[in-house]
Amino acid sequence: MHELTPRQIVEKLDAHIVGQNDAKRAVAVALRNRWRWKQLPEDIRREVTPKNIIMIGPTGVGKTEITRRLAFLTGAPFAKVEATKYTEVGYVGRDVESMVRDLVEAAIRLVKATQREAMLPRAEQKVEERLLDLLLPQPDRAPSPDEDDDEARHVRTREKFRDMLRAGGLEDRKVELRVDQRHVPVQIFSNMGMEQMDIDFQNMFEKLMPKQQQKRELTVADARKLLIEQEVEGLLDRDAIHQEAIELAEQQGIIFLDEMDKICGAEEGGKSVDVSRQGVQRDLLPIVEGTTVQTRYGNVKTDHVLFIAAGAFHRARPADLMPELQGRFPIRVELQPLTRDDFLRILTEPTSSITRQYTAMLAADGVELAFTEDGLAAIADIAWQVNQTTQNIGARRLHTILERLLEEVSFEGPDLKGQKIQIDSDYVHQRLDSVVQTEDLSKFIL
Repeated sequence: MHELTPRQIVEKLDAHIVGQNDAKRAVAVALRNRWRWKQLPEDIRREVTPKNIIMIGPTGVGKTEITRRLAFLTGAPFAKVEATKYTEVGYVGRDVESMVRDLVEAAIRLVKATQREAMLPRAEQKVEERLLDLLLPQPDRAPSPDEDDDEARHVRTREKFRDMLRAGGLEDRKVELRVDQRHVPVQIFSNMGMEQMDIDFQNMFEKLMPKQQQKRELTVADARKLLIEQEVEGLLDRDAIHQEAIELAEQQGIIFLDEMDKICGAEEGGKSVDVSRQGVQRDLLPIVEGTTVQTRYGNVKTDHVLFIAAGAFHRARPADLMPELQGRFPIRVELQPLTRDDFLRILTEPTSSITRQYTAMLAADGVELAFTEDGLAAIADIAWQVNQTTQNIGARRLHTILERLLEEVSFEGPDLKGQKIQIDSDYVHQRLDSVVQTEDLSKFIL
């Protein structure tokens, strides 16, 4: 997936996100540049840094979704943070370096999932033998002249049980299993204090505390799940996982900085802007420029982490950021507000569109939901109209509109099993016209 061309990346993003071609092209080029960077000689590679991006656009137009889909597409670790959470460090805010720690945690989850898939066949083989031992324990008896015959008979019986086990014929059979009892985690430090610590105290205490086991009677199906988890954990090399995760975070990590506009502002009347916002920008600068952050898993360099910032920038402009920080975000792309036609495309085009989601949800109750063309057009019209007359929340408006529209069907779903509900224009206007015409729309929709 890392060798996709920019055109292929945009095509894959088009399957999930409507419009915003400029933003898609920008992130596609940034992703391709990572692959190009890996092809460079070592002496040149050290000099090339990621070209970070600022996305400018109102809420609900796809800024976060584009970045999240991009990370998923490439298998890159992804961390989303809101810049405003760092504006009160020392009171209730968080240390800016915590975003890098969040990125490493995401990388560890990715690497662990990959390693788990690789170890699963070996773990399943071991679990099969353990289940056979539980189902058919080796008999304890004194040596006898017929010992060889008894051993051969036991082996034949074990193989028969193996065939039955693989065929699923023993899933409901009960076995007795010794299970490690998990200790309840103890919180010793506050959240902010723990962020400063490089030692994993929780794992340390788990190793120091003696393991307690208890006998449990489980079905073979449940015992298999439990044993597979135990075997996989035993096969995983934690140190190797941590090392690979750090390399993955350093070379492919993506950090999405939302609400960037909330921490910038120009000087007004000779007075500086809020000190906390200026402080966050100063703290962000070395992270974006490239520094080394200490984590409990090791040191992480941020030189080649891709930072994508986003904000509405209604009252502020990217030019209101500190000059040094502006220079670290050379690519700027503006996302356009959604139109009525965009709403209609969002309802129909994405592979996991919201209408398909509701159809699948109600199908669980045996209700067939059918959206007609005029019904979809009516929903798009109303969503666009409400966004124009109240606060514009972009595509999120479709969720509020559809929740209101399908409230009755969702409530009565279990009683409508086997019925087909057609969502046409008349159905939409009958249930939403009164809401749209009410002055206090927030009472019903927001």
